[in-house]
Parts: sequence; C-alpha cells; structure tokens
Amino acid sequence: MTKGEETKQFIIERSAPIFNTKGIAATAMSDIMEATQLSKGSLYVHFENKEVLAASAIDYNMELLFTKVQTAVNQQRTAKDKLFAFVDALKDPLSPPVTGGCPMMNFGTEADDTNQLVKNKVNQAFDSGEQTIVNIIEQGIKDGSMNPDWNYREFAVMMFAMIEGGIVMSRVAGNIAKMNIITKNIKKMINEELL
Repeated sequence: MTKGEETKQFIIERSAPIFNTKGIAATAMSDIMEATQLSKGSLYVHFENKEVLAASAIDYNMELLFTKVQTAVNQQRTAKDKLFAFVDALKDPLSPPVTGGCPMMNFGTEADDTNQLVKNKVNQAFDSGEQTIVNIIEQGIKDGSMNPDWNYREFAVMMFAMIEGGIVMSRVAGNIAKMNIITKNIKKMINEELL
C-alpha cells in the first residue's frame, strides 16, 4: 500500500464505527477529524465529500460483520453446526460483532427512504446473508444430513429476518430476552429438518 492508500484506509477504519453508531446524517466531518487527528483538508484529499466517505465506511462495516460471521461458520464442520454458528455470532445485539451494532440494520433504517446508494448496499448485504444460509443448507442436503424437501430458501429469508428483527428489538429494549427466544426457535426449526 502507498502512503496515500494507508491514510485512506486509516480514515475508513476510524470513521466506520462513528458512522455505524451515530448514522450518516448525524456524523459530522468534525467527528472524523477528531477520531483521525487529521485536518478537514487532509480528509478531502482522500474523500470528495462526507457521502463518499460514508459509503466506504458502510462497505468496511459490512465486510467486518460478514468476516466475523463467516469465521464463526467456517470453524464448524456440519451444516447444522454452521447454521447454529451463524445464529450464535449475532445472538447478543448488546455486544455486537461490529461497534455500533448491525450495520445492515443501522444503515438500512436510516437510508430506506433517503439514500438509494446506501439502500442498495444494504439490500446486497441482506441477499448475501440469506445466500450464506442457503449455501449451508444445500451442503446439508447434499451430505444427507438435512431434509431434501425442506423449503430452505424461504427458511433463509425467515431466519435472516428473525435475526435482524431480534437485533432491533434487543437494542431498543436494552436486553436480549427476545433475541434468546428467537435464537431458540430458529435452532428448533433447524433441528426439525435434520435427518
């Protein structure tokens, strides 16, 4: 990496938790200046404006989340254990894998009616998460451990929606009681499809 690329990456890494915690609209360039100890001019050398920086920060937060979830999943061998690891990686929204909480939830809620670029990024992240679940279940069907008649594509949508809904409910309530109910029931549904 060149010095300029290193500085750009540094700015993204320092600003990502701020955008994920405060939101795009509420994050000021002065917040980024404080976090990076760089001048406004230095920031604008690397990013045309706050929106361009925010888009990079969103990508960084999403990649960080998916890397942490994928790492947990990849440590397991069976399809069932991989699905359980996916759930468990996100089961405590009060101690999220990414500072500020789930970036899909945070940015999706903020941008659903206001920012098409961010909305598209979040939608792609949803699709990617659902596809990860689909791929795991297809592995389980292929290896004979899961019901081949399972409507697993619909289940992937439901599982992902339940987790995301549990995240927002838990963060608003300040406890994970409802998320515990959700994760317990997702695991029960998975167990019902095992052979």
